[in-house]
Amino acid sequence: MTSDSKTFLILHGFQNHRPPGHWQHWLAGELRARGHEVRHPQLPEPDAPVLADWLAALEEHGERPAGGEFVVLAHSLSVLLWLRAGARRPLADRVLLVAPPSPPVTASIPAIAAFAEGLDLAEKGVRARLVYGDGDPYCPEGADVHYGTPLGLDTDHVPGGAHLNPDSGYGEWASLLEWCEDPAVRVKGR
Repeated sequence: MTSDSKTFLILHGFQNHRPPGHWQHWLAGELRARGHEVRHPQLPEPDAPVLADWLAALEEHGERPAGGEFVVLAHSLSVLLWLRAGARRPLADRVLLVAPPSPPVTASIPAIAAFAEGLDLAEKGVRARLVYGDGDPYCPEGADVHYGTPLGLDTDHVPGGAHLNPDSGYGEWASLLEWCEDPAVRVKGR
């Protein structure tokens, strides 16, 4: 690995089987084509996730590389995974938290309710940027309300972005790729 090399860990959400039409799949391919190492694991049982199993997968795939920058991108339920990991979080240089579901919505879905139980949103020291769209059915109040403000996160708001997934038109996402290459870039819509 060269000194400008980067390793990316891309974490998916609930019921995500890493489909080709998702921005995460597209981004993994683009980053690999640019010579970066990309880890885009299928987390265990995405349709009925067990928090302990997802935490173990995060530890397994989150080992810091020997050299270069280590960047984590988490979408939807894996944002809550990242927040729940606490001290077990991998040591990352940059973290992007994309379209997290609200704690009340998460708690209302039995298959993922455990991810919301005991979630401490008063925790300090979460170093990350939050990207969220308005009109997200999984976070109707806005992710800035639940995560951005309480955690003091730097935020990028995507007007009309909804859940920032293929259903809301997010396959190819140029500004996200630009952010991966340059953290000064603000993430915006397609």
